[in-house]
Amino acid sequence: MRNIVSKSNQPLIYCVIPNWNGKDLLGQCLDSLLAQSHPVEVIVIDNGSTDGSTKFLTTNYPTVVSIQNDRNYGFTGGVNPGLQLALDEGADYVALFNNDAVAAPDWLQELVQTAQKHPKAGIITGKFMRLDKKHLDSTGDFYSIYGLPLPRGRNQLDKGQYDAQTVVFGATGGASLYRCDMLREIGLFDQDFFAYFEDVDISFRAQLAGWTVRFEPKALAYHHVGATSSHLGTFSLYHSSKNFSLLYARDMPAALFFKYLPLFWYQWFRWLATSTLRGHLWTYLKGNLRALSLLPQTIRMRRRTQSSRKVSVQYIDDLLYRARPPKPRHIEAGK
Repeated sequence: MRNIVSKSNQPLIYCVIPNWNGKDLLGQCLDSLLAQSHPVEVIVIDNGSTDGSTKFLTTNYPTVVSIQNDRNYGFTGGVNPGLQLALDEGADYVALFNNDAVAAPDWLQELVQTAQKHPKAGIITGKFMRLDKKHLDSTGDFYSIYGLPLPRGRNQLDKGQYDAQTVVFGATGGASLYRCDMLREIGLFDQDFFAYFEDVDISFRAQLAGWTVRFEPKALAYHHVGATSSHLGTFSLYHSSKNFSLLYARDMPAALFFKYLPLFWYQWFRWLATSTLRGHLWTYLKGNLRALSLLPQTIRMRRRTQSSRKVSVQYIDDLLYRARPPKPRHIEAGK
């Protein structure tokens, strides 16, 4: 399958793009990845598209590897087959990239150079901007003591305030690089998440296992925010509310779980009130009922994750974001 030969001084890298009815978006995305200054094997995982995406790929991008899912398995099910393929092929790194994004020519090269300089960096993320190239979408993720993930810098005008390379809590799944040795240790994306906060979950598991997540400001990519999820109605509320509980229950170390549990419940009821006022109470409750139904899996995942923790509780506590998060409706944003 491989058509890229890894040179002794160049790591072997795959880039996985999940796609669901994104034919109109794929061209610019793939053109930007195929023009990267660092060679990369590009894989598109199609989640049962019905818009002709498969024909578009085979006709216009015959060198791109395409994997067809029989239906929509969400972001997690849309990237895990590509990640596993990269691992099976002996890749050193695998990047994830949204089908509604465009990468600057040196995006991948900058991420790789940072990874090579920091061998304990399991995930490296870059400056993910909006298509106007003025406003930020993400410069990494916070995870708050209220249990809510927050994109660092979202919607801010880029004035150079995030131009320092630094350690962050998490990385966006929309444009980041993952070290394959880390994935072999901690596993792939948790498919119970389906979509939303799954990138924070894998970042959290990486942190617990002793890996770091780094932000590289020179790695630029541009995102058409919500191009997919904006058409899905209450989809984001259902999965965000479900995954809000899963993330806290599965990943938060016990001492911090109980320490911040009152703040978690404050945020839970705050989200409940917002959903009720917007006429989406049942969607919010359905998401939480689904999280409750996954309790046996959550207990198993928690035991496995926490039993292999290699860092102190204080280390995790120091990484957490202290400020009060914005209103929940501002969190339900598409990838």
